[in-house]
Amino acid sequence: MREDFRGAHAALMLTLVLLFGCAIAQEDVPEKRVTFYTTYGFQSENGWSIPLKLWVHEEPDSIRRLAASAAQGELQDRAELQELTAEQEERFIFRTHDFIADSESNELVLFRFDKDPDSTTFYVRDAESRVGTDRNGLIEGSITISEEKADLLLAVQESGDGWLTFRAVSEDHGGTGKVRLIPPEGISVISDVDDTVKVTEIPAGEKAILNNTFFREFKATPCMADLYSAMNADTAFHYVSGGPWQMYQPLSEFLFSDEAGFPEGSFHMKNVRTNPFESESYTDIWSLIASGSQQVTFEQKVEQITALLHRFPERRFILIGDSGEKDPEVFAEIRRNFADQLADIRIRDVVNAAEEDQERLEGMTVILPDADAAGACQLQ
Repeated sequence: MREDFRGAHAALMLTLVLLFGCAIAQEDVPEKRVTFYTTYGFQSENGWSIPLKLWVHEEPDSIRRLAASAAQGELQDRAELQELTAEQEERFIFRTHDFIADSESNELVLFRFDKDPDSTTFYVRDAESRVGTDRNGLIEGSITISEEKADLLLAVQESGDGWLTFRAVSEDHGGTGKVRLIPPEGISVISDVDDTVKVTEIPAGEKAILNNTFFREFKATPCMADLYSAMNADTAFHYVSGGPWQMYQPLSEFLFSDEAGFPEGSFHMKNVRTNPFESESYTDIWSLIASGSQQVTFEQKVEQITALLHRFPERRFILIGDSGEKDPEVFAEIRRNFADQLADIRIRDVVNAAEEDQERLEGMTVILPDADAAGACQLQ
């Protein structure tokens, strides 16, 4: 059943790619939107290094919207929904929007930090020194700002917690972003998303996964938001998910809302390309379907968590996940290499692994899936 979650996303993406392979450009080009994925900054020799990933895209044209409609019908059938309410239709459109948006290549995005008295302009350069977005509208790299510049920006933005905001300023681009400058010492939480902080019911199989991902209101897992919010105000949070980046917008809006109440933090998700003219797109899609997709997610999470621990060698980390997928195995691998940096590993036990497969959770704090009578998390 662990493959069902990947298969649910894969079914959507495969349908969309096959259907909008012949998509045509819109005559009236709208403003290009820039999605800046929430990130963090760490101190380096030259000041503050800030990893950045951004995506440039336009609204989907009629062909892409038709593709979404076809995908909706397929996923609705697999979710065993005879008819959709108006609310379910609206949710599906919002949550699948970024799967069918028109990605823009060769875009140079310029941005500035809000209230910067110097109006300094930045742009991202990737590992191969390219400054424009790729064929999937993405570019990933980093910028560096001096400590003096960081102190100035924190002062003018009146930030007491390290968060800074910025926005795109290049022609025909619109979008805003956030970064938290995290000091070298302190406590950091690295958290999984599905069934750790958001109810997805992966062990229940495809029907439940599809409903919880695309058609039902998102629901926070019991007591976990209170557990996170009770931590020291200086605690830094990083959310690492095996889901695709195309789900970033609905997930982040929900998790950081007053309703869900989770602390803001950086996001780290799986790269899945959707450009129908790029052969690697099909490799990404099939990797979600294939039986080896769990290994792909395992390697992705280990790589992303390892990067965080390397960049903050003096911080102490709490790893939080669930037993429904491979979080215990991912965290055990991290523990083998970074035991001195780990303060705790906590697993929300959604499959009763503490009783039925005790070795998986050896040396880890077990969180029971239901809250106690007072609404607090129960530890086993």
